Amino acid sequence: MHTAQGPATRARALGNGEANAPRPGQAINVGEAERWLSLLGGTAVAILGLRQQSLGGLVLAGLGGALVYRGLSGHCPAYSALGVKTSHQGEATSVRAYRGVRVDRSITIARPQAEVFRFWRDFENLPRFMTYLQKVEVTGPYRTRWTAKALGVPVSWEAEVFMERQPELIAWRSLEGSTVDTAGSVHFTPALGGRGTEVRVELKYDPPGGQAGSALAWLTGQSPAGMINEDLRRLKQLLEAGENPTTEGQPSGPRSNVPFM
Repeated sequence: MHTAQGPATRARALGNGEANAPRPGQAINVGEAERWLSLLGGTAVAILGLRQQSLGGLVLAGLGGALVYRGLSGHCPAYSALGVKTSHQGEATSVRAYRGVRVDRSITIARPQAEVFRFWRDFENLPRFMTYLQKVEVTGPYRTRWTAKALGVPVSWEAEVFMERQPELIAWRSLEGSTVDTAGSVHFTPALGGRGTEVRVELKYDPPGGQAGSALAWLTGQSPAGMINEDLRRLKQLLEAGENPTTEGQPSGPRSNVPFM
């Protein structure tokens, strides 16, 4: 546990992503759909240009690279110059931070706040609804060891809970030198009208392989926000129905590899 900063400072920095803010002049101004089109289209144009092995092909490859950058960064200099912004960041967003990826998702679960908190705080429960996790080992009161599959490769890392406020908040970060660089928090808030508990996950992580790994995940349809949304839906079903959710007989898509801790 670290005590260099007060709890309020730590919670504020983690919740609003101050440490991961885009560089001045590099704010996200491209919508998610456009970013997908830029990334996929730019990749195709770049490959086509490189295959031509000519001056014109190099120009084409450069154009494709610019589109890939537009998709990865979410920033368009032309939009910035014209004052145009097509991005709309709401409560349920997945946005690229200055480094890595930031995800913010929430769901309401019809169970008491303390019960939902206790279930999550028992970290060995997490593989029950996070399908990419193989196991979570508790190595100390505030430390855990995680094993997951990232892009099909087993990856392990250690994390620590550096802030806990029962039954409202759990905040964590991976230890220095870990294979996965991640930090985030889970907030548990009584839902309006006595409807249960709102669970909000705020996560920032750098995928294995850096930007290249993140780009590969996008190209294979592995959306971090979509995966966490599925995790929260499984958690809701597990706590409300009292049984492990199953996808047997249901269509399935590509899996993401998003480390929570």
